[in-house]
Amino acid sequence: MELVEILRAAAHGSFPPPDGSTTVVPQPSERDAGVLALTAHTVIFLDEDPAWIHATLTGLDTDPLAAAMNPVFLAALLARTGRHADTIDLLTAAPALPGPPLLPLIEQDQDHPRVRRALRHRDDVRTWTTPGGVLTLGRGVAGRWEVSIEVSEDVRDRGLGRVLALCARHLAPADATVWSQQAAGNARSIRAFQAAGYRPIGAELLLHP
Repeated sequence: MELVEILRAAAHGSFPPPDGSTTVVPQPSERDAGVLALTAHTVIFLDEDPAWIHATLTGLDTDPLAAAMNPVFLAALLARTGRHADTIDLLTAAPALPGPPLLPLIEQDQDHPRVRRALRHRDDVRTWTTPGGVLTLGRGVAGRWEVSIEVSEDVRDRGLGRVLALCARHLAPADATVWSQQAAGNARSIRAFQAAGYRPIGAELLLHP
């Protein structure tokens, strides 16, 4: 099974068996590689020797269910591949919604840190702004639609993040699933996306070339 099939099934509530195992699948592209921890099952999408991966995991003195996200294993994986990583994110997803966005959004090109980051990790990136907020939508890992949002400090705690996350569901193609990653410690972002209907899928660490 390829990563795109695993993601599609998980977005619809069908997950790999919770048997504590690790599945290694090919990278969907040169850019996209990583570790996706689901409930009692890990998917590593990486063009690396599966025998080395399984042997390294088995050799760890840790809970087997959490071995693939153990810092010792991840450090070994990064050293072996020469890649780098940022942070382990909560991966969430929601189906697209019909109709126009709930906010008046202006589509534009903008030199903004959120946009520059999106362009490094996604294709076909589009950007919208509204007073106090920026929304980007593009094709990320395995071609999935990924959203990111930014809310200005002076308008926080007014629900704008939730509405922007909801707007992304209206901006995506009708049959798409919209995906978002939130840092595990970013409770404000997690609450905003879950209030907008995004549901947890798993934990994900991307390995950047």
